[in-house]
Amino acid sequence: MEKLFFFFLFLIHGIHGATSNYSSTPKHYIVYMGTHSLPNSEAVISSNHELLASVVGSVGDAHQATVHHYHKSFRGFSAMLTPEQANQIEKSDSVISVFESTLHKLHTTRSWEFMQATGNHSIFSNFAVYGDYDVIIGHMDSGIWPEAPSFDPSGLGPVPSRFKGECVTGENFYSWHCNRKLIGARYYYEGFERSVGPLESIGRKFYRSPRDDFGHGSHTASTAAGSLVTNIPFIRGTSTQIARGGAPNARLAIYKVCWFNYCTISDIMKAFDDAIHDKVDLITISVGAKPNQNIVYTNDGFSIAAFHAFTNGILTSASAGNDGLLGSFTVENSAPWTLTVAASSISRDFVSTVQLGNGIAFEGYGINRFQTNGYYGVIAAGYAALDGVSTEAASFCKENTLNIERIRGKIVVCSMKNEVNDVVEEKAKVVAAGGGVGIILVDGNGLETIYENSIPTCVINQQGARSLQDYLSSTREPMARISRSMEKLNTKHPMVASFSSKGPDKLTPESIKPDITAPGVNILAAWPSFSLTNNVNAPTFHVDSGTSMACPHVSGVAAMVKALHPNWSPAEIKSALMTTAKQFDNTGQPIRSITGLATPFDMGSGHLDPNAALNPGLVYDMGKEDVFYFLCDHGINERMLQNIFGGTTYCPRQNRPYDLNLPSIGINNLIGGTSVSRRVTYRGKKNDPTIFEVEIEHPEGVYVEVRPNVLDFSDGQETKSFTVNFYVRENLGRPSYGYLTWYNRVHTVRSPIAIINVA
Repeated sequence: MEKLFFFFLFLIHGIHGATSNYSSTPKHYIVYMGTHSLPNSEAVISSNHELLASVVGSVGDAHQATVHHYHKSFRGFSAMLTPEQANQIEKSDSVISVFESTLHKLHTTRSWEFMQATGNHSIFSNFAVYGDYDVIIGHMDSGIWPEAPSFDPSGLGPVPSRFKGECVTGENFYSWHCNRKLIGARYYYEGFERSVGPLESIGRKFYRSPRDDFGHGSHTASTAAGSLVTNIPFIRGTSTQIARGGAPNARLAIYKVCWFNYCTISDIMKAFDDAIHDKVDLITISVGAKPNQNIVYTNDGFSIAAFHAFTNGILTSASAGNDGLLGSFTVENSAPWTLTVAASSISRDFVSTVQLGNGIAFEGYGINRFQTNGYYGVIAAGYAALDGVSTEAASFCKENTLNIERIRGKIVVCSMKNEVNDVVEEKAKVVAAGGGVGIILVDGNGLETIYENSIPTCVINQQGARSLQDYLSSTREPMARISRSMEKLNTKHPMVASFSSKGPDKLTPESIKPDITAPGVNILAAWPSFSLTNNVNAPTFHVDSGTSMACPHVSGVAAMVKALHPNWSPAEIKSALMTTAKQFDNTGQPIRSITGLATPFDMGSGHLDPNAALNPGLVYDMGKEDVFYFLCDHGINERMLQNIFGGTTYCPRQNRPYDLNLPSIGINNLIGGTSVSRRVTYRGKKNDPTIFEVEIEHPEGVYVEVRPNVLDFSDGQETKSFTVNFYVRENLGRPSYGYLTWYNRVHTVRSPIAIINVA
């Protein structure tokens, strides 16, 4: 049913796209006009209507065509326009860009223990749990389930007086659902309906309100800022007695922008406009669009919205996407003013046991709250093929391939096809819909992310598959049972998960992406306690995987850095997280990807280290002026820059392409040599040492020289600059990686280096 729903969703979207070839058919466009320069919101809205009326015919028609006004934190609007009208309005001097509103997709608790961020000896944990702070996290996702215990406001003080948000009521969501924890809630659906169609037309239950009807929002919100919850009833044998978010005392302002796993950029931009005005301290959003190698930042709604948050002192933490198996340049949300997060595994598995009728038993992966009630018959899916379906096709347990008469009441053995979108839970749904009581999945892909399914499920490796095959071939009436799951801690190397999107095979001058890695595989967090399937026993906690789960881990730590250092800029917070990240796993071995040693394009600067991030020693800062020169280098003309930044602006004739002051250094084609400038600001504690020396891990084929090679902040000067010179020693014709590290007795401030092509 889920696949049919998504097919239906894309079918609707495809119908809209198919009609777009006819010039008279309106489409949903966003008109971006830069900074808010008019005296108030009313003036902005009136001016927007006048501009729109000039192309649609009248102010009345403009009102009808408008979907959203962006009038609080930046200026613009979205409206239904024909392509001709969009082209006409783009010619206005007050308009920077016009582009279509696109669909974006939604891309604990052992993870905090894994990062050594719990316990009495953790600096981070003591401050996060017992500290007195009023950080507000703006959370953009599928809404919130306010009754979940992770959102209990007990012990919190009054709502911060600076917060200007609202508690917008709606279906099954009332004003009393907002409290000292959930201090605000808004929802946005107008853009989705204009782009896709009425919510009711999708054929799935939903709440037209901030209430979460998908689960994803509650899960990510509790990971970032969930209150402490004890004695979680989840799976037998689990060590998880306490669930918590990264910043358990932080406040949450909810912005529901996603419906049925999808979100439109026009709604997201409206949420950013509100969140910036509401005075949130941080925005976390686990959403992304298809990556674009030739991104134009003034035509990308997500980059525009995050930029305005950045210039208003708000860091945006965003997920990197889940398409890493597709290869290079699959990373999403790549603007340098965002913090882009990849996902890694942690040292926990949920194991289930398959017990065969001959007494042999073997372990596999699975999240099963219940087990099969005794032994049941076993059948290989290939032997239950529908008429006209091949044995091989049926073995993958796809929709419309299995004969329900043959699988009813049995445990079905399915195979994993080597493709990105071959998903375990879809197979379980197919088997369950046909009356199957369990599923054994044979996987040769090293699957690590396992979801809770509608029937007992166990994913086994090739060794288990051989035992199963021997049993099936030697027994006329094979029987088996699948046990409930147990938590199993292990010491295997945490790998960058196979679904984590990767950086480019061509760099624009701004940065290496993703920026950082955090736990994202098999993450336990809050879930709606009464599901839309009317299952009164639906769980209050649920395991999910993806960069969506990694992003709020980083957001929670970022919130704590903001709490401890309230005057730090978004760039300083981002730098603190990146330069203190680890390149080694919990066993002391280098972090690995699915194909080998992880590179900066797999893991960014490394794995999140919450304790170290609170005291980074040095930070790389940047502000509006840095971004201005960056956009100059990207060819944004001076008229647009005036609208974006205000006032009279001009671009210098020469601008060094790699000098954006990021805590990473990325170079495209290094021919002969080049130099890069950076500056760092001292942020050590009062008694910390103030002299830093440099250490270089040279990229293969390249010699790196840093001048000066010692930074001494004892003179009271907070910020110092340095130059990094690169000299080619060997023509490699391929990527090369290294690190630049400033260090003293207390701090290690590490920056990754990535050179795409050494020539």
